[in-house]
Amino acid sequence: MAAPEISQTRLFEWLTGDEDSRMCRDIPDEACNEQPRNFFLHLVAALGNKLADELSSARLVLPWLLGVIGAPLWMVGLLVPIRESGALLPQLFVAGFIRLRPERKWVWVLGGALQALAAALLALLALLGSGAVGGGLVLAVLVALSLARGLSSIATKDVMGKTIAKQRRGTLMGWSGSVAGGVTLAAGGVLMLFGDRPGELALAVLLGVAALGWAVNALCAARIKETLGAVEGGENAWDSVKLGLRLLRDDRAFRHFNLSRALLLASALALPYVALLGQQQSGAELGGLGILIVVSGLAGMLASPIWGKRADASSRRVMRDGGLGTAAGCLLGAAFAWLPGAWSESVWPYALVYALLVIVHAGVRLGRKTYIVDMAGADKRALYVALSNTLTGVLMLVVGGAVGLLAQWLGSAGLLACLALMGLGAAASAWRLPEVQ
Repeated sequence: MAAPEISQTRLFEWLTGDEDSRMCRDIPDEACNEQPRNFFLHLVAALGNKLADELSSARLVLPWLLGVIGAPLWMVGLLVPIRESGALLPQLFVAGFIRLRPERKWVWVLGGALQALAAALLALLALLGSGAVGGGLVLAVLVALSLARGLSSIATKDVMGKTIAKQRRGTLMGWSGSVAGGVTLAAGGVLMLFGDRPGELALAVLLGVAALGWAVNALCAARIKETLGAVEGGENAWDSVKLGLRLLRDDRAFRHFNLSRALLLASALALPYVALLGQQQSGAELGGLGILIVVSGLAGMLASPIWGKRADASSRRVMRDGGLGTAAGCLLGAAFAWLPGAWSESVWPYALVYALLVIVHAGVRLGRKTYIVDMAGADKRALYVALSNTLTGVLMLVVGGAVGLLAQWLGSAGLLACLALMGLGAAASAWRLPEVQ
C-alpha cells in the first residue's frame, strides 16, 4: 500500500504545484494526512457532478427534450429559473440542519443520490413522455433535482472546507472543471454524428450518463475521510434566517460580496440568449446542439485550471475579470446579431461567443466559490454559503423575470447590450472587495 500512497502524494503535489503535501492551512491537523486521498475523491466527485450538470443542462439539453416530446412552448421558459432558483432558495433553511451533523458528507451523499434518481426519471420521460403531461412531469422532476442540488451544494463546500487546505481549493475546482470539460467535449462530438434532429433515444442516453455522473459523485462523497465537526450552533430554519439577516446587516464585506455576486448573474443570464441566437440559425437540429455542447466542453476544459490557480492567488481579481469578460462577450454577441449578411446567418459566430461566455462564467463561479469559502470562518462557512445562495436564488427569480421582459421588448441582441452594462458594474464592485487569500 505504501507505493500507491507515495504515488498519490506525488501526483497531488504535481497537480497543486506544491512540494509539501502537508500544507494544511485552515483545516484540522488530523485531516492533513488524508488530504491527498481526499483531494482525488473530491476531484472525481466534482467530475461526475460537472459532467451530469452539462448533460442535463437547462440551457441546452432540456429545451431539446421538451421539443422532442411535444411539450407546450411556454414550459421552456421555466427551465432555467427552476434549475437555478430551486437549487439556491432552500439552502438557508437546511444550513442549521447540516450544522447539527458532525459528518456533513452524508448530506452530500443524499443530494447526489437524489439527483441521480431524478436524472434517471428524466431519461425515462425522454422515451415515454409526450405532450403537456410529459412536459409537466419534466418540470416536476426538475424541481426535485434542483432541490437535491441545493443539498449537495452547501454540504460539498462545508466538507471541502474541512478536508482541503486554503490555496488548494481553487486548484481542485479548476482541475475538476478541466477534466469534465474534456468529457463533455467528447459527448458533444458524438452528438454531432447523430441525425439531423435529436431523437428520444439520444436524449435518454445523455440523461442516463448524467444519472451515472451523480451516482459517482455520491459514491466518492461517501468515501471521503472527514473529521468530526462541532455541532454547537445548529439551529432551526427560522433561527438560521434571523442569524443570516443579522450577518447580512453587520458584516459589510459579506454584504459587498453578495452585491458583486448579484451583478455577476449577468454571465449566467446571457448564455441562454446567445444559445437562442445560434439556435435560430440551426433550428432544432441535433448538430446545432452538438456544436454548442462541444464549444462549452472545450471552453471549460481550457479555462478552469487557469481560473483555479488565479482564484487561489486572488479570487477578488477573478471576479473582477469575470465581470469584464461578461461585458465583452455580451457586446460581441449583440454586434454579431446586428451585423448584416453571413455573420448573422450562421450558428458559428454565436458558438464562439457562447464559448467565450462559458470561459467567463467558469471564472465567475470559481472566483465567487473560492472567495466565500476563504472569507468565512470554519464555524460559519455553511451559513455564509447558504445565505448567499438563498439571496442569489431570490435575485435569480426577480432578475430573470425582468430580463425576460426586456428580451421580449428589446430582443436578444438588445438584452445582451443591457447585460454588458451589468457586467461592467460587477467588475467595478468586485474590484472594491477586500482580499481574503
